[in-house]
Amino acid sequence: MLLTLSVVFALPALADDPPPIGGSPDPIPVDGGASLLAAGGIGYAVKRLRAKKAARKVAA
Repeated sequence: MLLTLSVVFALPALADDPPPIGGSPDPIPVDGGASLLAAGGIGYAVKRLRAKKAARKVAA
């Protein structure tokens, strides 16, 4: 049974044409997602730094 399932799932992968040499013909743009991820990281870092600064001010 395992052999049958392996063959059934492997056949479509073997039937596909290999990708062209030199990269993908239609590259995926990652600018929008990467920009949002970077902005979220910067916002989170600013929030953490402000919280740390406020905690230091209360302790002093």
